[in-house]
Amino acid sequence: MTSYNDLTPALPSSPSLSSSPASTDHDPAALELWGGYECTVNRVGDRWFDQTPRSGHEHRLDDLALFAGLGMRSLRYPALWERMSPRSPDEIDFRWTDERLPEMARLGLNPIVTLCHHGSGPAYTSLVMDNFAAGLARHAAAVARRYPWVRDWTPVNEPLTTARFSALYGYWYPHTTDEGLFWRALLNEIDATRLAMREIRAVNPQARLVQTDDLGFCHATPPLQCEADHQNERRWMGWDLLCGKVVPGHALWERLCAFGLEERLRAIADDPCPPDVVGINHYLSSERLLDHRVERHPHRAIADRELGDCAGIPYVDVDAIRNHRPGVLGLPQLLRQAWERYRLPLAVTECHNGATREEQVRWFVEVWEGAQQLRREGMDLRAVTAWSLLGSYDWNRMVTRHAGHYEPGVFDVRSGRPRPTLLARVLRDLAQGRPAQAPGLEAPGWWRRESRFIDAPAGQAHVPVAGHSGGPAACDDGAPLLIVGDDGPLTHLAQRACEVRGLRHVLAGAGSALAQLRACRPWAVLDARDRDHVTRPLTTVPEPASGRLPALARQCAELGVPCALFVTAVGGAAPAPLPSGVLVARTGPVYLPWDRSARAVRLLDALDAGQAVAADAGHPWTAVYGPDLLDGVLDLLLDGMDGEAHFVPLESWTEADFARQLALTADRDAGQVTAHGEPLPPADAGAAGRPTSYLPPGETTLERFVRESRLARVAGEEAVQPREDEVRMEEAH
Repeated sequence: MTSYNDLTPALPSSPSLSSSPASTDHDPAALELWGGYECTVNRVGDRWFDQTPRSGHEHRLDDLALFAGLGMRSLRYPALWERMSPRSPDEIDFRWTDERLPEMARLGLNPIVTLCHHGSGPAYTSLVMDNFAAGLARHAAAVARRYPWVRDWTPVNEPLTTARFSALYGYWYPHTTDEGLFWRALLNEIDATRLAMREIRAVNPQARLVQTDDLGFCHATPPLQCEADHQNERRWMGWDLLCGKVVPGHALWERLCAFGLEERLRAIADDPCPPDVVGINHYLSSERLLDHRVERHPHRAIADRELGDCAGIPYVDVDAIRNHRPGVLGLPQLLRQAWERYRLPLAVTECHNGATREEQVRWFVEVWEGAQQLRREGMDLRAVTAWSLLGSYDWNRMVTRHAGHYEPGVFDVRSGRPRPTLLARVLRDLAQGRPAQAPGLEAPGWWRRESRFIDAPAGQAHVPVAGHSGGPAACDDGAPLLIVGDDGPLTHLAQRACEVRGLRHVLAGAGSALAQLRACRPWAVLDARDRDHVTRPLTTVPEPASGRLPALARQCAELGVPCALFVTAVGGAAPAPLPSGVLVARTGPVYLPWDRSARAVRLLDALDAGQAVAADAGHPWTAVYGPDLLDGVLDLLLDGMDGEAHFVPLESWTEADFARQLALTADRDAGQVTAHGEPLPPADAGAAGRPTSYLPPGETTLERFVRESRLARVAGEEAVQPREDEVRMEEAH
């Protein structure tokens, strides 16, 4: 957590209320683009997890200009209690927000200020303590007095979700798993919201409450339908309480009264605080399935592994989109439910898909177009919010520990500076009223393919799109990706990645590449020839990079067509000079999950067979998982990135380290691994000049590798399908 010594500096000049971004002219009939960066501060034990410094936004004021450049109207932005008053409620540090909120006003960005985002408050309170509501209200009053021109507020982001994760499931502080304390935590958050808005409106009577929460739906197998019915009532409780709907006769009134909460419920109902905008956060994992057939789900994602129990019946709680064949309701239907229930203005306040670039674009465009249709039907739906503008860290582990798993958002910050992704270009078009255009947009998203189901037959992962052959007809359906290849594993991986991702492509050999380049007018070229032999066995030392730029890359540069190629990360520099538009992927030796001769695969096979494994403690592990490599390169190519990109393991593991981590990931005994050789000297993790790697952390890679290699062992390569839904599980359970 950030802490400061010199508190409460003098107040700088602030924009007047009349000059705030909210008062600028705009077309009220248009669907607005809003934005938000992942600003969670959650507590696990005595440790706080703060996304703002992890993304680098802590020290980059110019990020705000990048956000404004997307054409968005409003920006969800933090003035978090934990960050501003970490030690005492009597000490509040405005320096960070003093610099940023006026800058947002100058840029024409209307702030939607959040005071608590998945947190439990500073160390001197918690969600279940009596001082939480009054403490947040005090913080709200101070912030409102400091910035009286701010109109839109979210005192507590996702109160129901936060209460579940903190007090019902025990993931976050105060780590309780007690239903009574869960309801107490929720009522504390609702009281905090009511009291905060009272203080804010005493400063600015025009202030609006934008109340966000996750909205999903719980499906169930018949023995668990009663639990699903309860959860489907419970999902409304945050908004119901604020709207004064939780009164005698409400479906959950008696349940809460049984926990001794009747007096508090009546006080809330007598003094409600209805939202001015109901903010709907929704992810592809938001709709859940409760399934008592536990044996059907042996490969659950990390966030879904715990078993539940309902009246003595064990069950799994998994995403419905991949596990419920009757289908999900979908976001449009959920928005209709919210509209019918409250008849208040709505906004989609988080829209994000943790997936490959084209899938991120497909999801956002689908939500945007669905919102346009709902507005045409008469729904007062104000905006769609591009969430996770700077990406997010470790949400696949519910932000319970630092594993280093990063998923890019509208910008990719892995290099230390925000770099626009493909989604940034699409958002600019949508904000200006132009139709979205992006490679792969014509294909359905993974959530609309039959292959998404866990029990889908092997081989259904490939998306039927035109343009897989190398003939002229393959160019008739729009600009494809031109893959220039040989008969090696990189070319095979490139084709396979395009097929499972639904990217139209044409394959050409070196001899026909130039003719295809001119005939097809591709959006990009991927030179998937393995000139540096990076797919040789790990015992083979790759040849150093030649330093010469291939003729194909020079031809692409002359024609203005982006191009990517692979070189070894061992020795030498990337081909130089690099013209604009040329991306060079520097990679370590590549291994594949279906190659039973690969060292990583042989290690896993031996561990699964219960055999002892000898691994070298003096040999660095530099191998790269092939599917991760191709997904990463295609993402950067879609983003329009050029220059040099490193695909090397983030960790300084030896082969013995890799084998032990593999055993742990595979739920095998790490004692099966015997290290030999002289240990390597410890690496300096913070060594200056270490290149940015565009690979996932080793832990994430091993989870994917173990699953995919085991599938390939049983049913061959065709059984290996990507699991896009495992990347982000924020709204799981």
